[in-house]
Amino acid sequence: MTTNIETAAKTLTHFIGGEMKEGQSERFAKVYNPSTGEVTALCPLASEAEVNEAVEIANKAFPAWKKTSVAKRAEVIFNFRNLLLQEINQLANMIGLESGKTVSDAKGEILRGIESVDFALNAPHLLKGEYSVNVGGKINSYSIKQPLGVVAAISPFNFPVMVPLAMTSMAVAVGNAVILKPSERVPNSALFISDLWKKAGLPDGIWTIINGDKEAVDALLHHPKVYAISFVGSTRVAEYVYHEGTRHNKRVAAFGGGKNHMVIMPDADIDQAVTSFLGAAYGSASQRCMAISVAMPVGQKTAEAFVEKLKTRVEQLKVGAYNDEEADFGAVITQESKDAVIRSINESLSEGAQLCVDGRNPEISETDKGFYLGPTLLDGVTPEMKIYRDEVFGPARIVVRVDSLDEAIQLINDHEYGNGVTIFTDNGAAARKFTEEIEVGMVGVNVPIPIPVGYHNFGGWKGSKFGDGHMFGPDTVRFFTKSKTISERWNDSKQVESKTEFSFPSNQ
Repeated sequence: MTTNIETAAKTLTHFIGGEMKEGQSERFAKVYNPSTGEVTALCPLASEAEVNEAVEIANKAFPAWKKTSVAKRAEVIFNFRNLLLQEINQLANMIGLESGKTVSDAKGEILRGIESVDFALNAPHLLKGEYSVNVGGKINSYSIKQPLGVVAAISPFNFPVMVPLAMTSMAVAVGNAVILKPSERVPNSALFISDLWKKAGLPDGIWTIINGDKEAVDALLHHPKVYAISFVGSTRVAEYVYHEGTRHNKRVAAFGGGKNHMVIMPDADIDQAVTSFLGAAYGSASQRCMAISVAMPVGQKTAEAFVEKLKTRVEQLKVGAYNDEEADFGAVITQESKDAVIRSINESLSEGAQLCVDGRNPEISETDKGFYLGPTLLDGVTPEMKIYRDEVFGPARIVVRVDSLDEAIQLINDHEYGNGVTIFTDNGAAARKFTEEIEVGMVGVNVPIPIPVGYHNFGGWKGSKFGDGHMFGPDTVRFFTKSKTISERWNDSKQVESKTEFSFPSNQ
């Protein structure tokens, strides 16, 4: 937040009722270019009154969209998909400019987001109910799925496009009015795709952007006409959103943090495991809830071979600006994030971790003020250390050595988080044991990041997810609709019931 507003920074807006609207609260957050440290924009922070007004506008637009045929809604989704592809270069550059991730990484994010849009095109099929003829007494029974009304999505800074698309595409397709509250650190991407929705033919009021902080979040959680909340962020806030939302009788799916392990078995291809770990651990400056945080080699021989090769490869990684085509990853999102990662590294060293690669002072340039951190690799980390217990949202990755697969499984199952995990092995029996016994929501076998494709459900276990909803896949249809079961009978015109029945109806 700021009171000293930089004159060079542009002032952004909300998107309400099909129009860009200036904020009225007179509160703003600074939007940075992480690659330079410069303030590029001022993001308005909505008041409760502004949120309430946006909800009312969305609620008025909802009935007409609900009555729109599923074929027409799918046509709008298809138009939106094509516009995303047409504008992928501009959108990727915008993501890089405000999040710090490289342009190539941003393009990958957009394409993964489009998978969710593609899946939403299946809404006409997925909305089909069930029908039973003559369940008894010439009664036919059938079920239908109907949209909830106004629903909200609260998205994080690390995926400015992919996560909002995953949260909202199906919600729009099944007939809801959607309010997105993007991270105030990365508001430009959300405003840009708002314009694409309008060009695609989405009626005004069905897509809304409310920029804001906790005041806006609380207003959405408390508003009686917001019927569902999808959230992605830290575990602490996810738990708050879940409890506060359900306390106000909302359907909530809140996705939190992760501490994702990669188990490397003695029979694994070490070169493949090292290469997979590099991208999965350090991509996007490790600012992914599905990033691999922990390498867990099994046996000392495996650990020595793995760490020796990994250290050499980590030292070769290049950090640079979002538009540097040679950079492997870019800056972290803020100076505060950079400072927090450095604190985690320093604390781990004081607890006895061994520094293999030090990324605390990357050599970018003497004049660069970007929020850069080089890749850090720490060996000799134990489960008692804070850096193992906590999620570190930055390029500091750790090695925890274990003696057996059973020990690896037990340590992972004992951890607070249960988002993603993967094992590298050539042994089918070991892989099967691992996938059956591990208490984690998304599991990979010889896969670096076990994030599902858009038509499979996404969601972790334990402290990584609150609520029973999922973000990708068919469960999004259930989350954003309510079911209605109808029993009907049409009597012959001459047939009249002659006897009143008072016993409970049965099919006998």
